[in-house]
Amino acid sequence: MESTNRNKLLVLGGTGFVGTHICKEALQQGLPVMSLSRSGRPKLRDSWTYDVTWIQGNLFEPDKWKDALKETSAVISCVGGFGSNETMRKVNGDANIAAINVAHDSGVKRFVYISALDFGFPSFILRGYYEGKKAAEEALQIKFPYGGVILRPSFIYGDRQVGEIKIPLSVLGTPLEMVLKQVKSITQIPIIGPLFVPPVKVTTVSKAAVRAAVDSAVPPGVLDVWHINRLGDS
Repeated sequence: MESTNRNKLLVLGGTGFVGTHICKEALQQGLPVMSLSRSGRPKLRDSWTYDVTWIQGNLFEPDKWKDALKETSAVISCVGGFGSNETMRKVNGDANIAAINVAHDSGVKRFVYISALDFGFPSFILRGYYEGKKAAEEALQIKFPYGGVILRPSFIYGDRQVGEIKIPLSVLGTPLEMVLKQVKSITQIPIIGPLFVPPVKVTTVSKAAVRAAVDSAVPPGVLDVWHINRLGDS
């Protein structure tokens, strides 16, 4: 029997740079938030962390965490990483595909995937990374044709917490975004265009992701940087 109390947001990879900002944004909107990651509760002890239900688990072992989906109305996945091509294909692709399948089978209605802009690099550069992202996107569109939203941000900047140190990536990102937003037409130039897509604030990505997860008025499909900015700033 399906639970009728599906009101929680599950953030996959909620302890990472983007994931922590998404958790904070969801809490600010009054949403009950759960986070699933391999580490479980983060070392960070900011006050907001006590309002999140932290779940330790592996996406490839769904039997150990899928019960959380009984209370979940939407999932946002920030899972991704770098390494060898095999590792990148597994982390960016297979892990997300596993999560998409379990969420679908558990009756979750909406699933938001934080993907990435393809900058058009030669195929041998980060091949496994983009192959994995593409495979996850395809799986989401098949399993969630009416409730799957893909965000393709460019470089994401903002305050990144590394241990006790806060790295202000906005020092570089803010002026770069301001400049590149004024030359949108350049992004349409073949081959080099994607390199001029402006970076996007992590708070904007977070707001757009949460909005896409909870607002059925946001249509399924792909949101590029320009759409992310509009949705996140609205």
